[in-house]
Amino acid sequence: MAGVHFKYSDFRQLIKLNIGIAGRLDENRAESLTLLYCDFSKFDKEEIKNSLESILRNSDSIVNHKKDYYFVLPYTDKYGADIVKTMFEEHFNKKISNFLVSYPVDGEDSSELIEFLQSSVKKFCKNDISYLDELSEKWYQLKIVFKICSQHQVEYCELMKTPFLNQDLVK
Repeated sequence: MAGVHFKYSDFRQLIKLNIGIAGRLDENRAESLTLLYCDFSKFDKEEIKNSLESILRNSDSIVNHKKDYYFVLPYTDKYGADIVKTMFEEHFNKKISNFLVSYPVDGEDSSELIEFLQSSVKKFCKNDISYLDELSEKWYQLKIVFKICSQHQVEYCELMKTPFLNQDLVK
């Protein structure tokens, strides 16, 4: 067994995909997926790798930002995700700073789930995972706009208003 590792930059899309699948297959909208956050900062890479291979199912997804790990556990409620967390703690023989959020109970979409996760981890785990703001839809759109603007030498007026061509380029 082993989960599938995805790039950090794909985390929001991964959540959206799993919500879409859950919505398609689960008309009752029961707890269809749970996100498990774990702080593995006290463990080395090899220990982490071994734990992932021995604990996770092939259907589970993994995303990490440095030693903060996020697991998307489809068709797993909080009780089931807590079992996964306990398996990690038994593997490492230590308590792990963690938090669980479930769809649709804790959020109706990826933005709500990520926001709830951020505030809860800050409050209960005392960890700042504000870097997840990079994954927000608005931040993502801004990055795309700036990339396009720089490629096409377009100025962007007051950050969020309509782009216009630099007048010097038009002449």
